[in-house]
Parts: sequence; structure tokens; C-alpha cells
Amino acid sequence: MSTFEIRNGNEILLEVTIEVFPSKLDYKNDYKKLIDEVNDEIYNLAFHFIKKTYLTAKINVEGKPSRAEFFRLLSHHFDHLIKSINQIEKQPHHKLITTHEKARGDQLARLDSKGRKYLNKRPNLFVVVKSGIELNGRFVMPSSGLKIKKELTYNTLENQFIKWIMIRLKDKIHDLLEKLQHANKLEKELDRDLIESISKKIKALELQLKNSFWRSIGKLDRSIMSLVIQMAPGYRDVFQTYLILSKGLSLQGKMYQMSVKDVATMYEYWTFIKLGQILSKKYDLVNQDIIKVNRDGLFVNLDTNSTAKRVYKHPITKEQITLTYQKTERNLPTISQKPDTTLSIEKKGKDFHYNYIFDAKYRIDFAVEGSYYQRHYHNPGPMEDDINTMHRYRDSLVVQQNGPFERTAFGAYVLFPWKNEEEYEEHHFYKSIDKVNIGALPFLPNATRLVEQFVEHLIEKSPEEIQQEGILPRGTKEEWVSSLDDKVLVGIVSREEDYREYNQHLFYQIPTSRLKKGWQEAKYIALYSKNGVASQNGITVYGKITEVKIMKSDHVEVSTSTDAEEIVRFEIEVWKSLKDIVKPVGYGISVYTLTTLNTLKQAKELPEIFMKSKEEVALWRMLRRISDKVQFDLDDLHLDKATRIESYRIKDLSIEMNTVQRVLLINKGSESKSIDFESLLKKPSYVFKVILNYVK
Repeated sequence: MSTFEIRNGNEILLEVTIEVFPSKLDYKNDYKKLIDEVNDEIYNLAFHFIKKTYLTAKINVEGKPSRAEFFRLLSHHFDHLIKSINQIEKQPHHKLITTHEKARGDQLARLDSKGRKYLNKRPNLFVVVKSGIELNGRFVMPSSGLKIKKELTYNTLENQFIKWIMIRLKDKIHDLLEKLQHANKLEKELDRDLIESISKKIKALELQLKNSFWRSIGKLDRSIMSLVIQMAPGYRDVFQTYLILSKGLSLQGKMYQMSVKDVATMYEYWTFIKLGQILSKKYDLVNQDIIKVNRDGLFVNLDTNSTAKRVYKHPITKEQITLTYQKTERNLPTISQKPDTTLSIEKKGKDFHYNYIFDAKYRIDFAVEGSYYQRHYHNPGPMEDDINTMHRYRDSLVVQQNGPFERTAFGAYVLFPWKNEEEYEEHHFYKSIDKVNIGALPFLPNATRLVEQFVEHLIEKSPEEIQQEGILPRGTKEEWVSSLDDKVLVGIVSREEDYREYNQHLFYQIPTSRLKKGWQEAKYIALYSKNGVASQNGITVYGKITEVKIMKSDHVEVSTSTDAEEIVRFEIEVWKSLKDIVKPVGYGISVYTLTTLNTLKQAKELPEIFMKSKEEVALWRMLRRISDKVQFDLDDLHLDKATRIESYRIKDLSIEMNTVQRVLLINKGSESKSIDFESLLKKPSYVFKVILNYVK
């Protein structure tokens, strides 16, 4: 903003003010709303922080609430304040103090330093006795002295502080009453209800202070910082209420030092805070460190020298979502990287997080007629250099774990100031997101639809869908191995002596007549023990096959229950225990069944190892993200005789698999919906979202 004047001597003839508005933002709408949203969010977080931790804050004299605001807050919190004071009176903080009283010599026990000094200064108190303390060839004992006495006292600093708060609030309410009465002197009639309400509050506090408990509490003569005030029931509530009523908190930090010129920094801050607001709509905030406390008061932790973080949790799947501002990635093969915002998403069944980079760039190419950008991309959009930066981020953020380097960033996106979302959906750099997970999204206070949809889509996606969309990101090797997972033969053990022999001699055997096509693919053996055979009914151990022998039954060294002519004997390297026992839950195995090692390790119930088709596996993995207690209905009680899964169940929600019509039938009470199998494989995130809505 610039101003110039045209003068005639000292007389101003004309004054002209020129203000230059940012071209990328609508000044009256976007810019002011952007500042308001940042300030509102910071204040909300600050008071949320105080509410959760009850830590002290610096009182800002200029920020005292108005009397009207003070009365409104007081009316809302007063009853809770009185209840908290009553709670303190019932369970007050106390301490033991040491006092001394005069006592006869025969009543003295162990003396402390004060008792010894008392006797040292008064040798006349010692008298000669037959047996006592030997002193200069004679025995003496004191005729009197100071006896230690322990007393319980409630006159602690913490209670003095609470009493000080009560007196302070009473004086403030009394001041409010006087101002009201003085202001209404010229009026014929006072607001009796208001005066009576305030007077009742004064009397209530005076009544509390006249209580014998508070009369015994002394005057506070020093500042206090105590965990009792911050955490003890009653104490923390009184302190919290006092802070809210005083309310003029000094929120300090770079957030409030920004001028109109610093629009780029402001936009960068806003993108991080707005992404947090978007997540807050659907996911539970677990932790945040944007607002911190130091000895000077509450501070906003959001600048280039520090890392701010907000942690959320999915309300149904309980998966963790972390939003981090300017997280520095060090120890990289090349150079350190510091993207603006990193969204890290946890997925059940995976031991790593899926990371996405969102970089705020306050730059835009307006695609001027005849320019290179207009010829190639037609519409306004992000700068090409910024897209190249996203490639750099994704390629440079790598990790090495027992093998080659793998990328940890699955996607990188530019956030730029543009409001025409419908037009931008046809842009080259929007469509590139679906192809290579690199591109750009418009983001302004009045244009957040595309970003909101995209963030929700990332969170609801299954790990398998993410892997298919990525270009050799971290976990690709794991997915290849998983798709070609080693087969496991799960064999039944019907007798206790057989189970003991198999465990001790590291083998398993089965008659050749009972084997079906495909058994040769097995690389592992798992033992399913019937009820009463082992300490627990179900699958508890598995082992890798080292050798397969076909033997005549009369050559078998270890006798078992089988009397078949020919036996297949599997030699096992070592039996390993499963993390969770796979329980039968009403199902069983008649001879043996085949599954995969990955499925066996994740299973908790026997029907889970049955799944054979891609649709069954995809739906099971989807439901396991929602609940660890997914139930199945098979078309037979024996897994090796069953041919398909009829339905899945989570509490009162059932999902039937109609293999004839190739549709999923989702039922909950009187509500139902059908989804075709193709959507399950091609659009799993859509199916997952539908199921989530039914679970909610």
C-alpha cells in the first residue's frame, strides 16, 4: 500500500492511495478468509491444549475479556467451579510437617539436629544416673528436651493457591456488580434478575471461604508451579476454569508476525492447517504439537526451524494418520530433503507407513495466449519446475531395510492457488496423478473439494490398491512375494501320541490314498490338533519341509494311527509357533487343507485359511482393516470339503457372496445394497467406503 500527496504549500490538494492486490488470490474473499482460518485454528488448538493438559499460560493484560464476556463465561462455568472446590474439600492435598514439643527425659526417643542443638546449649539439663550416656567417667541423662512430633497439615501451597483463586474471582465478580449498579443509577429500574444472579455467585464464594477448611489455609506469598495443580482431580478443574475466565492468553510465534507482503509463507502455513481441518472432520485427533508451552507462555510451533505434527486415528479401522509440517529427511544416499507437508497413513497388516508429499507453491502459470504453457496444457496450472520438484521428492526419499533401497513416498503433489476446480479437472497435471501419483491440486479457502476427496481416497484405499497404482514404491518386493506365496499343507492330528511324535521327531505323515492334486506345491506343514489332542484346539505350529519320503507302512519307524499301505512322510526343519492360535470356531478339517503362509500367519480363526478366489481374499483383507473379529459362513463344516464362502459377518452386518450373479449383498437390518465383483477388484476403495458407512 502506497500513498502520495499533491500539496500547495502546507495545503493538501489531493491524496492518492494505491494498494496492489495479489493476482493469485481474491483479496476480499480468499486472502481474508485464509488469515481468519489460520487464526481460528490456532486459537482453537490453544484452548484445546489447555483443556487437555491444564498447563499454565502467560496472562496478557491487554487481552482481558470484556465484562459481558466474563459474565457469560462465569455463568457457564460457575457450577462446575463450585463442584470442583467441594471435591477439593473432600480430598484435599496435605503433607506431614515436623514440630517439636518439650517432654521429660524418659519420653525422649531418637533426636534430630534441632533436639541435639537444644541439649548442647543447655548442659544444666543433664543429671547423673546409674546407667545412661557415658560422659567424663559418669553416666548422665537429660531431665527434659525437645520431642519430635509429626503433624498432618492442609496449609499447603496448592491449597493456598486455590484459596487465592477463589478470592480473586470473588473480587472480580464484585467489581462487575459495582459497575452494573453504578451504570444503572440513572435508570428508573435495575435489572433485578441480573443483579440477583451475580449476588448469588458472590455469596456462594463467600460461603465457601467461610468454611472451616479454607479458614485454616494461609495467604499465598509466592508463585507456584505444581503437578498437583495441573493433574490432581478438583485442583486441575479449578485452575482450568480460572484460566478460561481470565482468558487473555498470550499466543506468541511467527504466525502473528506475518504482513500482507508475506503471502507465500501465509499460504504455506494455511495449506498445512487446512489439511488438518479436513482430517479433523472424519478422523479423531490424538495428538498435536503445533501449540507448545514454555516458561513464557503458549507458543505456536510452526516455522522453518521446527517440525509441527498432528496425529489422527481412523474411528473404525483405528489406523493412524500423521500430518507433519516440514519434516527433515536426513541420512539419504544423496542430500537431505524437507517437503512442506507429509501425510503418513498406516494400513493394517503392513509394518510400514504409506507417505504422501503435499508441497505448497504460491506460483501459477496463467497460460497466457500464445505461450508455451498455453500450447501444451491449455489452462492455468502449476509451474513445470514445481512438478519436477515433486519427482525429486519421491525419488530421493528412500529407505534401506535388509536389502535394496526402496521409496517411502508413494506420491507427491503440488498445492497451488487456483479456484476453478471444474476446469482444472481436465488439466494434464491433474490426470497425471492417476497415472504416476505425481501432479497438482488447486487449493484455496473457497476451493477445497478436490483436495478433500483426494485425501479421503488415500486413507480409505487398501494396501493392495496402493501397490497397484504405484511405480515400484516401497513394499513392491513384498507384494510380489505375497502374490506367489508359499503353500502350506494344514494336516489334522487326531491322537495325543501322534502330536507328541510329530513335535519330538520333526515330521508329519499322511497316507498317499488321502492326498489330492496339488499337495506337491506345499513348502510348509502346519498341524491342526483336534479337541483334547494338544493343550489348545486349533493350529499352533508350522514348519518348513526339508524332505518328502514315500514309504511302505511296514517301514515306518514311528508308529501312528494310520494303517495304510503307503505313507508320505514330510521331514520338518523346525516347528515354529504362530503368533495367534488359529481357532476352529465351529469348523474343522477332515484330512488336510492347503493355504498360503501369509494367510496362515494373519489368520485367527480356521475359516480364514479357506479363501481361494481373488474376490474372497480381497473382501477378507478389506474387512480385517475394519475389525479383527470377522466371522465366516462356509458351505460345509469341514474346510477340505467346503467349496466357497457363503457370507462374511461383522456384528450385525453380513455380506453374502453370490457367485452365480457375481455380486456382493450387503445387509444390515432392513437396509441392503448389492455391489458387483468387478468393483471389488477394480474399485476396492469404493467398496470399502460403502461398507464403512454401514458399519458406522
